[in-house]
Amino acid sequence: MDLVVSRALTIPAAELTWRFSRSSGPGGQHVNTSDSRVQLSWDVAHADSLTDAQRERLTSRLDGRLVAGALTVTSSEQRSQLRNRETALAKLAEIVAAALAPDAAPRRPTRRTRGSDRRRLSAKGERSATKQQRRRPTDD
Repeated sequence: MDLVVSRALTIPAAELTWRFSRSSGPGGQHVNTSDSRVQLSWDVAHADSLTDAQRERLTSRLDGRLVAGALTVTSSEQRSQLRNRETALAKLAEIVAAALAPDAAPRRPTRRTRGSDRRRLSAKGERSATKQQRRRPTDD
């Protein structure tokens, strides 16, 4: 089952590596007998499904998450291994899609409106009056 990340990228199932282990948390007697925790790894550095530009973008943006060129996602939220597999696939697709997304347009600086300045100064005046009322009365 291939993982469709976007129209430009589909990760073949052969490039994904699965590992299973026992999960902590609820599950009763069943928890000690099933390996429901899922670790999904994808070797970004050696993936054939990536273009050179995509590989460079992923390695630069996911630098802190990659270990030896591989991106690993863990899922143990669900009790069943099948649901954890689905969750891990969704997490991996989300991370890769976010890393491949184009940069946001730079913010154009704008000026404050006259109304926002008026509201800000009014709020400052009210706050100042509140604090002045808290002072000890003078002997005058």
